Amino acid sequence: MIPLSLPDGRLQVVCLAAHPDDVEIGCGGTLLALAERGSVDAAFLTLTGDPGREDEARQASQAFVPGATSAFAGLPDGRLPERWGDVRAALHEHAERHPAPQVVLAPRTDDAHQDHRLVGTMAPTVWRDALVLHYEIPKWDGDMGRPSTYVPVDDDLAQRKTELLDACYPSQKAHDWWDREVFLGLMRLRGMECRSRYAEAFVVAKSVLATGRGS
Repeated sequence: MIPLSLPDGRLQVVCLAAHPDDVEIGCGGTLLALAERGSVDAAFLTLTGDPGREDEARQASQAFVPGATSAFAGLPDGRLPERWGDVRAALHEHAERHPAPQVVLAPRTDDAHQDHRLVGTMAPTVWRDALVLHYEIPKWDGDMGRPSTYVPVDDDLAQRKTELLDACYPSQKAHDWWDREVFLGLMRLRGMECRSRYAEAFVVAKSVLATGRGS
């Protein structure tokens, strides 16, 4: 594997979630690593969630990326495909506020959850010139696939991710899938696949490799 790097300078990142906690579960370690750069602007958009869950998501976005902005569409959980037009409108409104990010974080296009799948599928059609990293979310459906891109996560950031998930999303701790061993276990597995202790993995459908000549 050849390691590739994000560009230097201030990084604009759009974080898309069907539900509160999607982004932080899927790529919280990556967000913490980017925040350590001290030069990242993150703009979160969450499509569903009641007021209590929105409050959790606001707290989480600040904990993972201080200074991040949070927007919410208030659409019904589990029913995004039947609200296709509203989802697209919310994404385009977010794109008008954040038109030129270098990186967009979105769910996988083959995620078993219909809400995740729709947001992931729409993201590259709205932000056509960004690097779209499709993150993965462990769940009961057992839909983990074969990622194409890895972001190594330092041990302390992996632990910090799980601590912040518990601290920011107390409403989810009763679920049997909400477990530090699940989150760390997946990061350990992805780390093994890229020769790191921990990592988060993504699917990238399209990217441009600049050689320095004619790029």
